[in-house]
Order: sequence, then structure tokens, then C-alpha cells
Amino acid sequence: MVAGRSKYRNLIYFFILISPFLAAGLSLFIGRYPIDPVDLFHIIISNLTGTEVRYPTAYRTVIFEVRLPRIILGLLVGASLSAAGATFQGIFRNPLVSPYILGISSGAAFGAALSIAIVPQFPVQISALLFSLIAVGFAYYIASSRGSTPVISLILSGVIVSAIFDSMLSIIQIAVNERALQSIVYWLMGSLGAASWSRVNSALPLAAAGMMIIFLLRWRLNVLALGDEEARGVGMNTDLYKALFVLAAALAASAVVSVVGIIGFVGLVVPHMIRMLFGPDHTHLIPLCMAFGATFMVLVDDIARAGMGFEVPVGVITTLIGAPFFAYLLRSTRSGGWE
Repeated sequence: MVAGRSKYRNLIYFFILISPFLAAGLSLFIGRYPIDPVDLFHIIISNLTGTEVRYPTAYRTVIFEVRLPRIILGLLVGASLSAAGATFQGIFRNPLVSPYILGISSGAAFGAALSIAIVPQFPVQISALLFSLIAVGFAYYIASSRGSTPVISLILSGVIVSAIFDSMLSIIQIAVNERALQSIVYWLMGSLGAASWSRVNSALPLAAAGMMIIFLLRWRLNVLALGDEEARGVGMNTDLYKALFVLAAALAASAVVSVVGIIGFVGLVVPHMIRMLFGPDHTHLIPLCMAFGATFMVLVDDIARAGMGFEVPVGVITTLIGAPFFAYLLRSTRSGGWE
């Protein structure tokens, strides 16, 4: 009986790891512009092999300039937010922590609004990324005292920084004209609708760097999750690794938020889902969160862009789908995966 459960669990584990590739392949067939699956398959094969096939130019444009960059950006967003969420939850030992805990979303929103409404010469993506990192740095500076950075101080400083940037965002929203206000609100809702290769290229380096650091050092999160005293007891420099993980998670989250806007719920719920299924060991939790978060984001975006007659902000769909599933898992497990 135990062997059967272990085999079933290993199959789920393997399926989650390969699921981003399956979701990406499936999503290529989904969209408002109808392309026959056989034609789509021939075009992809011809592009890979360099052979020439006669199809309308619009087919290649839809596949390689619209759907593919959107899918890749969705994979990157889901993996980054989920890895950042799992990292912050492990460091802060708090199940309610999301990637935006240190003011990333508020800083990015203020930066984007500043660029849209006041300094249009400054690109929105760069402004959002810059101010999200400023917010994290400011929160970390406030929390640090006498060479240490207590977890509670970090959370409280994140609340303070978020409140400051939210207030400044409100001032901009009140002062701007109606058209600029609509642009700001649309950016705040988060969407993959403007995905392009340039956005993929601008987010990929920092997001990949942040996720790589988290992945390579993931086993140390198990020690940090025990608490500062226990971690110091085994010889770990807790402040050094805490700063390193915060920086890596902030980089990953800020990089994707700067190009797609604020997409909530993914970084909060995906780590919980994986933790409930496979436990709190970050050695397995981090890669599974990256894979499942990427899959979740791409599939939800498929529904957002093709499930209705109009495109719905993807953040709305992530909540509507993720919340019931999360509630089911919460009732099915005794401790939410933390024990």
C-alpha cells in the first residue's frame, strides 16, 4: 500500500516537472486566429529544419511573433513569482507571505505610474523595475539594526514601504488625466497581452539570475526555516543568506512585474499547493514550484485570452481558478503542509 502511494507520488512529481513543456505545446494551438493543427505542426517543423513550406505569412506571424513570446513570458512569470513566493515564505516562516511582501508591487506600480503620467521619456519597464528594487532596498535598510535583520522587522518595514509608495501612487492617480489614469489602472491589473520578444529579453536575464541563485542554494532555506537561533546553532550566517535570498527573490519578482504588471495570487498559492502535496523540503519544493507555477500561469492565460469573447486580465482568472483549488487542498491536509 505504501509502495503504491510512493509510486503514485513519484508519477505526480515527474508529471509536474515536465508539465511546462506540455502546457507550452498545448498553448500554441490556442488563440483567436484559427490555424489548423496540422498546418501549425508543419510550420514549426519547417522552421526547425529550415525547409520551406507554403503557408500564409500571417500564420508564421501569429505563431512566432504573438503566441510563442506570450507563452515563454507566461512560463517565466509563473516560475519567477512562484519561486519568489516559496523563498519568502521559507525565510519569514509565514504562510501568508507573497513575493510582494517587501513593497515590490507598490514600488513597481509607482514607477510605472510615474513613467506613464509624468516622465513618458523614461520607459515603463525600467521605471517599474528600478522603483521595485528601491522599495526592497529601503525596506531592508529600515529593518536592519546593529548588524542584524529580524524577520518581524523586515515584514513591518515592508508594510511601511508599501504604504508610502501606495500613497504616492494615489497622488499621481488623482492628478493625471483620464487617459493616463486608464493606462495606469490597466497596468496595475497585470496582463500578458502586450508580450513580445523584447519584453522576454528584458525580463529574462534578471529573472533567470534570481531563480538560479534560489535553486542552487535551496537546501539552505530548510535551515533558515527552522529559525535564526537554530540556524546560527549549526554555523549558518543567517543575515548573509537572508540578504542573499531576499535579493534573489526580489530580482526574479521585480523583473517579471516590470514587464507584465502586478499579477497576484500565483506567488502565494502555488508554493502552498506544492507544499501540501510534497511537504516543506525546499530541495524539492523550489524546482516543483518553478515548474508548476510556469504551467499554472500559461494555462490560466489560455483561459484569459481565449475562454471568452474578450480578453480578461489574467490576475482575475488566477484568483478564480486558484482559490477554489487552494481551498480544496487546505481542507484535504491537516496542517497546510507546514508540519
